[in-house]
Amino acid sequence: MAKHQYVGEFEFNASKKMLYPYFSTASGLSQWFADDVNINNEDKVYTFIWDGDETKAKLTSNRTNHHVRFDVVDDEDDDSNYFEFTIDMNELTQSVYVRITDYSDMDDEEAHELWGSLIHDLKEIVGG
Repeated sequence: MAKHQYVGEFEFNASKKMLYPYFSTASGLSQWFADDVNINNEDKVYTFIWDGDETKAKLTSNRTNHHVRFDVVDDEDDDSNYFEFTIDMNELTQSVYVRITDYSDMDDEEAHELWGSLIHDLKEIVGG
């Protein structure tokens, strides 16, 4: 199946420092992104659980209060999926944006619906 890269930007009424744990910690991610998240601290592999199904992803890039990237661990796929969260601030307007990059089998419409719903849930949690 062909891979697609989806990029979406979402504005938040919250600080970068407040948002960052929701993208980088197991407790933060499990509040809006997955049913449950576990971390193997030795190899930085996160286990995301959705409806009983597990997906493992390695934390491959991390910059505090700015950026987190997870590469999905898949032994059968040389072109592995990844998802990335980048938190930016527009210096002129002081608005905070989260840019999501999702490289996977989902087409743009499917990814747009999924991420729109997930971000809606996150906004309800952070009040932003």
